[in-house]
Amino acid sequence: MATPRPPPRMRAAPPPRPSSPAAAHARPCSGGSGRAGGSMAEPLRAFRLRGCGSPQKFGVAAGSLRGLLRKGCRLLQLPLPGSRLCLYEDGTEVTESYFHALPPQTELVLLGPGETWRGCASDIEGFLAAFYNRRDAVVEAARKLLTDEQAPRRQRLLADLIHNLNENSLAEDKEDDKKWFEGLESRFKNKSSYMRHSCESRIRSYMKEVSSFISNVHPTAKDAYKRIIDLMSDKLRSAKYNGCYFDRREEEAVRLCTAEGWFSCQGPFDRDDCPCKHSINPYSNRESRILFSTWNLDHIIEKKRAVVPELAEAVKTRDGREVNWEYFYQLLFTVDNLKLVHIACHKKTNHNLSCDKTKIYRKRKQNHKIS
Repeated sequence: MATPRPPPRMRAAPPPRPSSPAAAHARPCSGGSGRAGGSMAEPLRAFRLRGCGSPQKFGVAAGSLRGLLRKGCRLLQLPLPGSRLCLYEDGTEVTESYFHALPPQTELVLLGPGETWRGCASDIEGFLAAFYNRRDAVVEAARKLLTDEQAPRRQRLLADLIHNLNENSLAEDKEDDKKWFEGLESRFKNKSSYMRHSCESRIRSYMKEVSSFISNVHPTAKDAYKRIIDLMSDKLRSAKYNGCYFDRREEEAVRLCTAEGWFSCQGPFDRDDCPCKHSINPYSNRESRILFSTWNLDHIIEKKRAVVPELAEAVKTRDGREVNWEYFYQLLFTVDNLKLVHIACHKKTNHNLSCDKTKIYRKRKQNHKIS
């Protein structure tokens, strides 16, 4: 009986030739769906996504920037046109090429049209706004945390937070903030009157130093020195010892604080600003009022080393010239030569600055006789 033959092998049909050279080199687009034309989809990667105005984060997976934008906009109910993604940490906008270089679980912020994100700074701004909008609730929560907190650094942060938020700066009269007036004389009925008195006391102490220097003045010049002291004293009394500098009720041009009572450090004598941005509001609470007493009205051209000795020398060597005592008055008692500085910005080293020699004397007023 004959053995049956096996069926003939079927040869695979050769692939169709490309119709053009360009088609021969075509590849599937990245991020394709994998359904049409046999293209392969990009692998999905997970990201942490949040909106601009909310701390809530969502896990979203996508294989392309466009896909992540679409999912994010649906999730956060934002319009796709005009929306974009950026890095949470610094606000760098994410491009398609940058997207593929991002590691999984990168935290991103989805911005709608017109929204901006400056990185962590934007979060801090929102954080501070929330603090002041719900100040009482934050203070109460911080107090509860402080009760059980053992770590010194966290204790300090919570205590500072309570101190800064637990304030009553808008209150002016004693009846409205009795705690602020604890330890003060009963004659002070409002905050501004005490702050004015505080400034006056500092200026009075400068005047006492100028007066006490008379013992060092040359005997032939003591009478002239005393006359200048009397002129300065009269001018200070008429100016109410420049107490206006600390009084928030005064016109902005003459006070050193805002209308709310905030003082800013003006920096060391050899700088135009404060490198640490020190600020304080002694009107806010009792502790700040006490701490403000450590701030200094610092003479740029030093009072003891330069101004007062120069005044004594000018009186001694005047030789018929008239001493320009008003120039010395400005250096000693006004903000022409005084800077309000935090104690850390008060440099007690020699300033090595001297008075302007061209301003020490002035021409005498001449009386013309009428013939």
